[in-house]
Amino acid sequence: MSEHPPRLVYDDECGFCTWCARVADDLGEFELVGFHELTPDQRARLPDDYETCAHLLTDDAVYDCGEAMEQALARIHPVFDAAVAVLREVPGYPSLREKLYRWGADRRDWWGKIVRCDPPATD
Repeated sequence: MSEHPPRLVYDDECGFCTWCARVADDLGEFELVGFHELTPDQRARLPDDYETCAHLLTDDAVYDCGEAMEQALARIHPVFDAAVAVLREVPGYPSLREKLYRWGADRRDWWGKIVRCDPPATD
């Protein structure tokens, strides 16, 4: 068993990102870590351009961007885990996953007009 739950690293200045992180935590078991709360050890595990997307840190792996969201969903419910397993068998899926993630991430301001939470970094 892992020492602690996976850490979901997110943009804690973004209302939509904060909402997504809190929903994931409500539905699953994650430790939420905003960009402003990263420890030096956590930061060292992330890519240089870490502020361009969300990340999921486990004891033995780092998942970035679309793959981080995929891994989070898979940990929330077995149905999502099964769906992700099927999708991984589809040729071209990883590229499509990342393009869809980037499309959504690039429209965070718009999504934030629909759903959002007050981001902790702006408190």
